[in-house]
Parts: sequence; C-alpha cells; structure tokens
Amino acid sequence: MVHADGSVIKSWDYLRQNGLQGFIDIWPIPTAVAWKLIACFGAFEAALQLLLPGKRVEGPISPTGHRPVYKANGVASYAVTLITYLSLWWFGIFNPTIVYDHLGEIYSALIFGSFIFCIFLYIKGHLAPSSTDSGSCGNIIIDFYWGMELYPRIGKNFDIKVFTNCRFGMMSWAVLAVTYCIKQYEANAKVEDSMLVNTILMLIYVTKFFLWEAGYWSTMDIAHDRVLLDMIAFNHWL
Repeated sequence: MVHADGSVIKSWDYLRQNGLQGFIDIWPIPTAVAWKLIACFGAFEAALQLLLPGKRVEGPISPTGHRPVYKANGVASYAVTLITYLSLWWFGIFNPTIVYDHLGEIYSALIFGSFIFCIFLYIKGHLAPSSTDSGSCGNIIIDFYWGMELYPRIGKNFDIKVFTNCRFGMMSWAVLAVTYCIKQYEANAKVEDSMLVNTILMLIYVTKFFLWEAGYWSTMDIAHDRVLLDMIAFNHWL
C-alpha cells in the first residue's frame, strides 16, 4: 500500500499488471535490524511481566476445574515502558524513528515469526501442556489454527496469552503511536494537531485497557479462546 500512496485501487492496478512477481518485489524483507528491535521489545516486556510486583488475580474456573492465577502489573509495565521509551529518546540513547523507518520489515518479520512461534506452541501443546485445559481435536489444521492449550505458560509464571495479547500486542499500540509523533517531530520540527489528537486518543484507549486488564482475563479472549494462529496472528500482525 505504501507503494501506491495508500490507495486500494492503485494497489489493485499494480498487482493486476505485475502479478505475483510485483507483489514479491514490493514485499519488505525482514532484516537484522527488524529482528533486533522485535527481540529487544519482547524481552523487555517479558521481563516487566515477570519482575514487576502486582496483585494476585484469579481467573475463572475452566471446564476441567483449572483456575489460572495472574499477577496484575499491567499498569506498572505500561508506565515503565512509556517512560523508558521516551527517556531513551530524550537522552539520545535510542532514536525511535528507527522503528518507523524499518516498520515494513518489522511487520514482515512478525508475520514469519508468528508462524514459527505457532509451531512451537503446537509442539508444546502436544508434548508439554501447561494445564489440563489442552488437547487435540484430531485435525492438525484445526489444531494449528484454533490452538492446543487454553492457558499455555513457560515455566510456572510466564503466561503466554497475557504476553501476546497484552504486553506485546496492546503495549505496541501505545509505543507505535508515540513513535509516529516523534518521527513527525524530527522530520517537521513540530507535531500536527491531527497526529497529536490521534496519539492522545490511542493512549487513552490503551491506558483504559491496562487499568481494566484484570477484567480482560475473564473475557472470552482469555477464558475460552485457545492460543495459536488465530490469536497470535491477530495480535502480532494487526
């Protein structure tokens, strides 16, 4: 789309004229920079999820009698993330415009990385499920799309669903909104009103989410949807 000024019609015309090769030519190839940015952000959010203190919250009882236990430190993670991100930029340690400049490569890497992560979760669901809320329906395609586990975890405390949905997915919404502001400021020496309004609204939305995060853990997304391609793709691609 960026190669056609965001126009669906222009994109369609381009693909109709150039076919599959044209699509391959404009597809952003994942780079080492993109993988490093994703890895650093993911590792930072995982560390905050594990290390920051938080209230003990119990989720709803599953059909098998399992009750997941969470640590509600989303607001703290959110605050630390934004303060750290802005501080790194303010003190000249890291320039967030790098994220914007490599955004296509980052999205491309996330698509490929999501499939790799899903393969890991599929194998884990078969060989080392985290709870009794797991199992196969007997169809490998459905299992890969719908998921093998309801509450997959690495170790006892690292909840994968909380990480993908909340700490990586939702947190990136706020980080990217701030990134766009910084990019515009550095390019134009000012932030346009429209950009500022969009960023404020996005931050209000994400702030509301993390204030309510413990409630989210009792919704259908968490209590009923298993984790694999449908959930990972939504949170990482969108």
